[in-house]
Amino acid sequence: MMLPVLLLFLGLVGTSRSCQDPVSAYRFTGAVCRLTYPAAAVLNEKTTKVIEAAFQHTKYPSVDREKSILFVGRVKYGLANLEIHNLSIGRSEFELKAGEGIEMDISNVSAVFRGTIKYGYGSWLVNVGHSIDFEIESQIDLGINPKLYCGKGKVAADTSDCYLNFHKLHLLLQGDREPGWLKRLFTDFITFTVKLVIKSQICKEINNVANIMADFIQEQAEQMLSDGGISVNVGVTSSPVITSNYIESYHKGLTQYNNITAVINASVFHPGQLSEDRMLYFWLSDELFNGLIKAAHLDGRFTLNISGLELTVVCFKRETWPRRQPQSLDYRIIPITIRYNTIHFEFI
Repeated sequence: MMLPVLLLFLGLVGTSRSCQDPVSAYRFTGAVCRLTYPAAAVLNEKTTKVIEAAFQHTKYPSVDREKSILFVGRVKYGLANLEIHNLSIGRSEFELKAGEGIEMDISNVSAVFRGTIKYGYGSWLVNVGHSIDFEIESQIDLGINPKLYCGKGKVAADTSDCYLNFHKLHLLLQGDREPGWLKRLFTDFITFTVKLVIKSQICKEINNVANIMADFIQEQAEQMLSDGGISVNVGVTSSPVITSNYIESYHKGLTQYNNITAVINASVFHPGQLSEDRMLYFWLSDELFNGLIKAAHLDGRFTLNISGLELTVVCFKRETWPRRQPQSLDYRIIPITIRYNTIHFEFI
């Protein structure tokens, strides 16, 4: 899969006291979101933008190393001011792995890394120290296999299975494409160090970008579902389920009003109630709507205020009607019972 799908689900979920297996969680579920493969493919088109942001915002630390080389002596070197330039990304591909997670491959990532190398070498006879600018031409494939799980009451992502394949990593010192023998000697272990730095920092930054976007999306969702003293707890009841055709997340959907939280423990959701024909499905239970309606009633949302002038007009019109009934007006309060069937929305 692509990273935006992962970010979307991290952003949709909120906190939860506990997470259960999906089957046990069904009766406590007030809302379900199913994102099918075609929708994931559309979101995958935005993956390159997310990866570009991860590369460009990565901060590369200074690195100091030391190595002993025959006939040269002890060599000390450091990498500093590492920056990325001329970044371009080829294509992004993804696959939903049923019961496992998401597989994402970003290919043909080309970039130039620039910075400064400080190095010194010598023995008991001579010591030499230098500081020199360098650039590294690179061609990289990036692979991420995030796993979604329920941790600390919310859906979390484990992106530790992140790897970079370097098809090209060419070190150029001071722009010299044919460096001398000593520079060629440095190339191997300096290049190896740069590989480690790039890999660790890029994978770490991808995780940071995911958390930032997830927090933003969750904040927006909470604001959208809040109005006055009424809000909805969209915390998850279970870890998301991933099949080869869709990703499905299960949410509490508990209405909250003035520190009072509704209870859902008899939801009738079952995966068979949703199909895979559309891109996106939202399933909402009776209990979710009942909680919202009750909160709206307690908050005075169903009150109609009629002014004296409006009431006079109504009565005047009533007096001009044909007198087929006694003139005395009989006002009654008629109780109305509203019942909601479980519904779901489908988006093309």
